Amino acid sequence: MRNILVTNALPYANGPIHMGHLLGYIQADIWVRAMRAMGHDVTYVCADDAHGTAIMLRAEANGISPEDQIANVQKEHIRDFDGFGVHFDHYDSTNSDENKARSSEIYIKNREAGNIAIRPVNQLFDPEKGMFLSDRFIKGTCPKCKSEDQYGDACEVCGTTYNATELLNPKSTLSGATPVEKSSDHYFFKLPNFSEYLQKWTRDQGRLPVSIANKLDEWFEAGLSDWDISRDAPYFGFEIPDAPNKYFYVWVDAPIGYMSSFENYIKTKRPDLSFDDFWKKDSDKEVYHFIGKDIVYFHALFWPAMLEGANYRTPSGLFVNGFLTVNGQKMSKSRGTFIKAETYLEHLNPEYLRYYFASKLSDKVEDSDLNLDDFVQKVNSDLVGKVVNIASRCAKFINTKFDNKLSVTCAEPELVQSFIDAGDSIAKAYEAREFSAAIREIMALADKANQYIDEKKPWALAKVEGEEQQVHDVCSVGINLFRQLAVYLAPVLPTLAAQVQEFLKLDCFDFASAQTALVDHEIALFQPLMQRVDPKAVAAMVDASKDSLAAATEAPKVEKKKEKKASTKPEPKVGEAEIIGIEDFMKVDLRVAEVLEAATVEGSDKLLQLTLNVGEAEPRNVFSGIREFYQPEDLKGKLVVMVANLAPRKMRFGISNGMVLAAGNGEGVWVISPESGAKAGDKVS
Repeated sequence: MRNILVTNALPYANGPIHMGHLLGYIQADIWVRAMRAMGHDVTYVCADDAHGTAIMLRAEANGISPEDQIANVQKEHIRDFDGFGVHFDHYDSTNSDENKARSSEIYIKNREAGNIAIRPVNQLFDPEKGMFLSDRFIKGTCPKCKSEDQYGDACEVCGTTYNATELLNPKSTLSGATPVEKSSDHYFFKLPNFSEYLQKWTRDQGRLPVSIANKLDEWFEAGLSDWDISRDAPYFGFEIPDAPNKYFYVWVDAPIGYMSSFENYIKTKRPDLSFDDFWKKDSDKEVYHFIGKDIVYFHALFWPAMLEGANYRTPSGLFVNGFLTVNGQKMSKSRGTFIKAETYLEHLNPEYLRYYFASKLSDKVEDSDLNLDDFVQKVNSDLVGKVVNIASRCAKFINTKFDNKLSVTCAEPELVQSFIDAGDSIAKAYEAREFSAAIREIMALADKANQYIDEKKPWALAKVEGEEQQVHDVCSVGINLFRQLAVYLAPVLPTLAAQVQEFLKLDCFDFASAQTALVDHEIALFQPLMQRVDPKAVAAMVDASKDSLAAATEAPKVEKKKEKKASTKPEPKVGEAEIIGIEDFMKVDLRVAEVLEAATVEGSDKLLQLTLNVGEAEPRNVFSGIREFYQPEDLKGKLVVMVANLAPRKMRFGISNGMVLAAGNGEGVWVISPESGAKAGDKVS
C-alpha cells in the first residue's frame, strides 16, 4: 500500500467555479478514487487562494470585509465541488493561522540561508488610497503619441510600451487622484541560487511531463531572475516577519496552503497521520500536485526552490492539464459557452461531464474540447446505450422470474474471467492518468457484453418452455459482466457506482472485490440508473449562460460577415492592398502573447528574437524585424498580439514560429498590444 498526498491548484476566492476549472479537479478526483480502489491510502486536500489586491478591492466594492468575501466564495466553491462529486478530505483557506505560521517559517529559513535580498523599487503611489498602484490601476496620456486614457504599461493607440512612471498626466483609476512616484524596499527570493538544483530536479524521471521539462530548459538557458515576493500595505495577506507594512505576494503563501491544509486535516480529522512523515526531507511518502499548464512556472521553479531552501521535501510529481475549449473555441459569455458549475448543475447530471472529460484525458499536456453535440452522443451511446442497458435487459428476468437470485453456478466462466482479467490493464491506465485509454477498454468490454446478450436473446428464450434455466444463466452472466463494468467505472462515476452497489447488495466495490463471479447471490429490485441526455437541457444550459448584453452587441457583426460573404471580390487598384474575403480573414488565429525574453540576434541589425508565452505547454520562438525601433528591455514582460497559426518559417538564425503584429507609418513602427486585462493565450477577435 502506498501513502499518497494529492492536492489541486487552489481556486482564487473572488469568483465562481466554471467548466474550465472543473477539468483539472475532476481529473484529480478520478485519480484519487482509482488509487483508493487499488488499495492505496490517499489523502486529498485543497483550499481557496484567499489573498491579494484583487480580493481586497472586490470586498471593498461589495461593502464587506475581505474575510467575509472569502468566506462567502468558499461556501460556493465547496457547494460546486460537492455537486460534481469532487470530494476533498479537507478543504481549507490560505487565510489560516497554520498557513501564516508555515509561510513565516519557510521565509525565515530561506532568509537565514541567504536566499532573500532587499532592494528599492520605484512605483506610482495613490496618495488618496494610500497604496502603490499596479499598471492596471493607472491611466494617463501616452508619452509618444499623446493619446489620452491609456493604461500604465502600453498605449492602445500607437502600441508603445513604457513604464507607468513615463505616463503624462497619470491618474489612479481607483480614486482619480494624481499618483506620485515613490520608492519602496521590496523583498526578493534569490531564485538563481537554485538554478543547478532545479535543472536536475525538473529532469528527475517522472517528476514532470517531458514537454514541461523542455519548456523550463529555455528559462534556464536565459538565466533565472530574482523573484519579487513582497507587496506594500494596504494588502490583504500575511505580513512578512520583521518587515512592518510589507506583505507576502500571494504566490508565496498559496502553494504553502497545500501544507497548511494537510496540517489542518491532521488536526481536525486524521490525528493518526504525521505532517513530518509527508513533508520531511527524506520522506518516503508521495506528494502530487494537479495543476493547469498556466501555473507551471510557479510550481516547477519557485515552489521547489522555496521548499529546498527551507529544508523540506519537494513534490514527487506535477500532473499538468491543458485548457478547455467548448465547441472548438475559447469559452464565451456571448455564445453561452462560458458555463459556470452552478449553471451546469441546474440542467444536467454532473456524471455526464465526469465521463466526457475522462474519455478525453490522458497524461499529455493537451487542451481538451467539450463539443456539446459529441457530449450528448457519447453519453447516450456509451453510458445509457451500452453500460446501463446491460443491467436493464437482464435484471427484470432475475427480479420477476428467479426470486431476485443469480444462478448457483457461472454459465460462462471464461467470459466472466476475461472481464476480471481486464482489470489489471484498466487499473494501470488509471494509475498512469491515461483515462481515455481506460474508457476505451471499458467500452470495448461493454460491446462484448451486449454482443453476448444479443446472441443469447434471453427475451426470446423466456417464451420457450423448458428454457428457464438458460434464461437464468444468461441473465446472471449479464449481471456479472455489468458488475465488472460498474466497478471499473466507479472512479469516474461514483454516484452511479453507489447505486449499482446498492442494487447488487455488495459490501465492497473496489477493484479487489471483483475478482470472483457472483453466484447464488441476491440482488435488489432494479431501478433506472441513468437517463439519456436531453439536447433541450443542453440548449437551456447554454441559453442560461449567455451574457445578454454581449450577445446583443455581437449580433450585428454576424450579419456583416454574411453580407461580405455574399458580395463580390473587387480587383485591387494600383497602390491598394489586395482585398480578401471574410472567410480567409477568419482563418487567422490572433493570440495575446507575453514576451518572456527578448534578445538581439547576432548577425542581424533588424531582428529581435522573442520568446513568447501563448498559453501553450511550450513557449514560441519568434523573430521580429523591429530592432530599429525597440530594444529587448522595451519588450520583456509586455503583452503583444501575434498570428499563432502561421506555418513555422526556417531562417538562418533558427525557426520562427509565428508573427508579432506591428503597425508603421513610414516614420516608426509600433508593436500592437492588447487592452488591459488580457492574458497570454487569449484569442483576439
